[in-house]
Amino acid sequence: MAEKKYSTEEVQKVANQIRKQILGVALQTGGCYLAQACSSAEIIASLYTKVMNLGPSVGNWEPIPFPGVPGPDNMDYQRGSAYNGAPAPDKDRFFVSCCHYASVIYSALAATGRISPNCMEKFNVDGWNMEMIGAEHSPGFENTAGSLGQTISIAGGTAHARKRRGDTGKCYVLLGDGELQEGQTWECIQAAGHYKLDNFIVVVDANDQQVEGKIADQMTEEPIVARFESFGATCVECNGHDIEAFCKAFETPHEGRPLVVIARTSGATGIKPLEKPRSMHFIRIGKDERDEFQKIYDAM
Repeated sequence: MAEKKYSTEEVQKVANQIRKQILGVALQTGGCYLAQACSSAEIIASLYTKVMNLGPSVGNWEPIPFPGVPGPDNMDYQRGSAYNGAPAPDKDRFFVSCCHYASVIYSALAATGRISPNCMEKFNVDGWNMEMIGAEHSPGFENTAGSLGQTISIAGGTAHARKRRGDTGKCYVLLGDGELQEGQTWECIQAAGHYKLDNFIVVVDANDQQVEGKIADQMTEEPIVARFESFGATCVECNGHDIEAFCKAFETPHEGRPLVVIARTSGATGIKPLEKPRSMHFIRIGKDERDEFQKIYDAM
């Protein structure tokens, strides 16, 4: 796959395609992690097209069957990281901690030519690798993730090993802001600061939502920037829907310190009905609102 230079307008088209594709899934199935797509579409589109230095995909072009949890008879499965390129000293690696963003990752891979544009036909279909909750065999995923914060430590450890080895590639990790309530997150940042891991880049989709509702109503996390700085990181915040501002955040000097980018977002971006009060973790489209959402989809 030839390297392509994306303009801001082209990145926005990728983001719009992500948002539309996942709204389509929600309409087809009655529900999906739609708010996460609305909040992170520009973030993930920008990471794949302008921010990260990934090699061409070496993953299968079409979705492939997955026989089940790895074991003695199932150890040769294709790892999801293959879609982010073969490991190389000068290439970046991408760790997705918020595993329920899997549909967003798949859509981004499709929009950037790393997997078939028809891949979502196998989304959440039993026996295939396109699962709703990402794991190490899911396209775009380095490891089995979850809300308990393990992925940031895996990514931080990988960054430490790569720095000791002399690799020039960086390790990026994507978090949801709900994960900032996990102690392991702060232990990792403290360690990354101590070991001066300036090859370690943390991106937070700060959409102010977690499974129980608004973060501020569950356990306050502010002031986020000051907290990351106090743990030894350089931290910058931006509008996560402003592609140019988001990409510029990665130019922030951070020699000898990990970089944390707080992308402030909204889970209703691009889909106005989501601004009405409702549970935002998993969007279910009822029969009484289907026509409204369908009109938005058709207009996209």
